[in-house]
Amino acid sequence: MANKVWIKNEQKIVEFTPSMRRLIRKSVNSVLVNEDILEPCEVSVTLVDNDDIAVLNGQFRNKPVETDVLSFPLGENGIYDENPETGAMMLGDIVISLEKALQQAEMFGHSAAREVAFLTVHSMHHLLGYDHENGGEEEKTMRRKEEEVLVKMGLPRTVSIQVEE
Repeated sequence: MANKVWIKNEQKIVEFTPSMRRLIRKSVNSVLVNEDILEPCEVSVTLVDNDDIAVLNGQFRNKPVETDVLSFPLGENGIYDENPETGAMMLGDIVISLEKALQQAEMFGHSAAREVAFLTVHSMHHLLGYDHENGGEEEKTMRRKEEEVLVKMGLPRTVSIQVEE
């Protein structure tokens, strides 16, 4: 059985194209391949706008401000619930603000595709137990793995962040 990526577009600000849908699926599957996860997995991806993600960020992280992506892992320490109907590991939910993704793509000087793929790949690593909140080696490992996947997808980091003076 193949991996199942449930994608739900709940925003109307950014046009959600079939190619963006394919990119999100490819990003999820690329992380699973890179992590050598062979069992079938299920992931839910919901696309929202800045206002909706700010509400979710307030509810779940007590930070009522817009952010780019939120991750809601269903597993802990590599142990995941199994969908009784399919036998697939249920990894969790990803919520991406497409509005914020486009703003960041412009700010960072790269394509919207690169930003949406990065946010999906980043969030997938959170669903798999990686974290960057405490910095150090854990953050370096997560960042290296993210970039590894994006390079394999043909979406390497091409431009460094420009800082206004």
